[in-house]
Amino acid sequence: MRLNELRDNVGARTDKKRVGRGAGSGTGKTSGKGHKGQKSRAGATINGFEGGQMPIYRRLPKRGFKNPFRKEYVVINLGDVQAAIESGRIGAGEEINENTLREAGLVGKKRLRIRLLARGEIKSKVTMRVAGASKTAMSAVEKAGGIVILEEAIETKS
Repeated sequence: MRLNELRDNVGARTDKKRVGRGAGSGTGKTSGKGHKGQKSRAGATINGFEGGQMPIYRRLPKRGFKNPFRKEYVVINLGDVQAAIESGRIGAGEEINENTLREAGLVGKKRLRIRLLARGEIKSKVTMRVAGASKTAMSAVEKAGGIVILEEAIETKS
């Protein structure tokens, strides 16, 4: 096979339907929209409209409250950090912060605060800079000879 022999599969590319282009096209005159009425007009269908009946989103009771200022955290466990250190994705001597964890693939691209939890165990002496940590996780890191620095505590003081 050569480059000049490459072709799309049959039916992979179809021409766009051109409406309102004469009676012979099959979609002429009313362009396949029928006659008159709301749905034949431009910018027609109203989302959630149920033909004059009270829409379901108005019939159902509204419950609860969603705080728009809530703090969202992504969870990192001690076992995950130790596994990353052992595999060489995180250097044992360097400070572990948001960027380090992102480069190691432990945290996604979405910029959320990081919370350290104590599942698994840590054997390496590490300095962790995170937004939050459980007491158990902090004591486990300190027991291994490391330290946990909470960033939110720093932010509120300055």
